[in-house]
Amino acid sequence: MSAQNTRTPAAAGPVVLGISAHFHDSAAALLVDGRLVAASHEERYTRRKQDPDLPIDAVRDCLDQAGLRITDVDCVAYYEDPAKKLHRQLWTGLPAFPDSSASALYRLDADRPLREIRDLLGWEGRVEFVDHHLSHAASAYYFSGFDDSAVLTVDAVGEWATTSWGIGRGASLELVEQVEFPHSLGLLYSAVTGYLGFEVNEGEYKVMGLAPYGEPRFRDEIGRLIHVTEDGSFRLDLDYFDFTDPDGMLGERFTSLIGVPPRVPESEIGKVHHDLARSLQVVTEETLLRMVDKAHRMSGSENLCMAGGVALNVVAVRRIVEEGPFARVFVQPAAGDAGGSLGCAAVAHQRLTGERPRQDRLTSVLLGSGTDSDGIARLLGAYAGRSFADFRGDEAGLLDAVAGRLAEGKVIGWYHGREEFGPRSLGGRSILADPRGDDTRDRINASVKMREAFRPFAPAVLAEHAHEHFRLDHESPFMLETCEVVSPLSLPAITHVDKSARVQTVTEATNGRFYRLIRTFADRTGCPLLLNTSFNLRGEPIVHTPVDALLCFLRSDIDCLVLDDFVLDREALPQSWVTWFKGTRPPRRSRVSDSVYTLL
Repeated sequence: MSAQNTRTPAAAGPVVLGISAHFHDSAAALLVDGRLVAASHEERYTRRKQDPDLPIDAVRDCLDQAGLRITDVDCVAYYEDPAKKLHRQLWTGLPAFPDSSASALYRLDADRPLREIRDLLGWEGRVEFVDHHLSHAASAYYFSGFDDSAVLTVDAVGEWATTSWGIGRGASLELVEQVEFPHSLGLLYSAVTGYLGFEVNEGEYKVMGLAPYGEPRFRDEIGRLIHVTEDGSFRLDLDYFDFTDPDGMLGERFTSLIGVPPRVPESEIGKVHHDLARSLQVVTEETLLRMVDKAHRMSGSENLCMAGGVALNVVAVRRIVEEGPFARVFVQPAAGDAGGSLGCAAVAHQRLTGERPRQDRLTSVLLGSGTDSDGIARLLGAYAGRSFADFRGDEAGLLDAVAGRLAEGKVIGWYHGREEFGPRSLGGRSILADPRGDDTRDRINASVKMREAFRPFAPAVLAEHAHEHFRLDHESPFMLETCEVVSPLSLPAITHVDKSARVQTVTEATNGRFYRLIRTFADRTGCPLLLNTSFNLRGEPIVHTPVDALLCFLRSDIDCLVLDDFVLDREALPQSWVTWFKGTRPPRRSRVSDSVYTLL
């Protein structure tokens, strides 16, 4: 990051770099004159799932995309207040982790964020620290396009807040009430996630996918763990929790309450686990609906903005949309901690200028690195010889070739354009398939994604045809809510056991080539949608470079890889490649524990 000043005309207004780091899923976002120009996750570069370190590579890439250097930045914003966080950490007490004298103590350092921003980024200018829940709230409100809105943020914990209610009006955003740690809906969900044998901070999606298989027969028992007041606030019954126990956050008293022992990770999943997941999901939805009612009463607005990790519970969001009191709901698509980088940058912009960032609604999260067709050509020429098809200058031919393979039932790795920001692949780095195949879901789960068989896949549908196949009356570009499948087509690969799907509506304006691929597939088959899932294997980040995509292709049962303008079929590759890479896995990075939420 050279000190040479290279400010471009696009950077005539303030340049604000937002950073989230030092917990999990670190990220960077760049605002130029109030416009979001780039955002990226550090894990994509380092290949360390949920990399928590300062996002040096993501920062560099964001600046490169804008044609800027670190010296062009006017302000660096950080997504939480380290001093307040340390206060809560010390109040909680050191957990009994084996490494508490080393790495745990390393986390108890309120000076670390500023020190690393100075030392690792070489930044000597203004740094704004923004409270965690204000960063979440700003990431939703300032990118919603609303003139006014109620704002609800719900996660595990920030500094102290676990739930916040706020009001946005014009450039003003104020948090007016909060619930504080240790009372946390997010921690309740994570605690049961760990109890069910899934990895905390990762397995919550699995619990949500497992829930429709069960019945809510433990609803009353889960309900005893959380008391929701008449006004929509809540408290946990702390007698059931120990948030510092590395063996799990729910102990023997919870086991006695439900009569079900904790599930051993990777062991068989039975009906009782389905029922426990469903019960947790129902309690979560009902609690969120009470919170939403409170937000409506407090604000008087017809708009609601949501962020925080719990806002990524797509089933709950659908109930909020359908049953809640708001006319319009906007969920920030990177609602977890990574999205805090957007929010703190937006707050810093408002502090610098007195104005909100540009009020356009966020319509695309294709905010990461783009593809380089010529660079891919050089890569393939060096490593793949002539075992690929070159469609440079012939997009129609490329789309016809790929649509034909999809119609034959082949699974496609799709790598084109800028990569997505947030947890969902949305047509930039995706695995695609025909949603009509009876065995497609099981095949992709088992031999492509290498994950649990119960997990559902999402459809990407041409926006103008969405209403024909899904009970959906508005665009859903980010896969942030579920809805009922009502298609005249049989779509077993994307229809969950409860007849729902997590839909992505696709427009040509925001996702050109991906839209045109689906349209070409529809012209060939009469089916205007595709199965779309993230381009990665279980436990790994979404692919970032062409080499990442090639390795994922070789190590799985993906039939065909599309790298920008080039098509590689598995049968055309050297057999030695397929034999050598098949089934290999990179080492899984160690964690203190997968069953406890690391509050440090």
